[in-house]
Amino acid sequence: MPFNATGAANFIDGHAQPHSTNNCAAYVRRAIQWGGVYVTPTNNAKDYGPNLVAAGFYAVTDAPQKGDVVVIDGIAGHSHGHMAMFDGSKWVSDFKQRAGTEGFYPGPDYRRVKPSYTIYRHN
Repeated sequence: MPFNATGAANFIDGHAQPHSTNNCAAYVRRAIQWGGVYVTPTNNAKDYGPNLVAAGFYAVTDAPQKGDVVVIDGIAGHSHGHMAMFDGSKWVSDFKQRAGTEGFYPGPDYRRVKPSYTIYRHN
C-alpha cells in the first residue's frame, strides 16, 4: 500500500495537543499508520530509525517534505529522544512545534544541545 503523506500529516495535525504529552512516538506512529504504513513500535522515539527503514522509509538530507519523519537522539533529561512529522509547514509530534529551520527540536534543551537526528521519507 502506498504511503499517503497528506493523510498522515492531516491526522497528526488534527490530533496534536496544545503542549507535549511525552508521547511523541505514539502520535507519529499512529499518523504513519493512518497514512497506510505500519511501523513496529519501539520503547523509545530515538530507536525508530530501523523500524522506519523496515517499513519503506529512507534517510534524506534535503529540505523536508510533507510526511517526512525526524528521529532525534536523546539528551540529558530526555533520554528517550524525540520524533516528529513534517506537515508541509511545521513539525508536529504530540504537539505543534516551533517554526523555523530547527523546528524539529521540541524544546529549548534540544535546541541548545542540538543532538544528532535523521529525517526519513517514505518511498
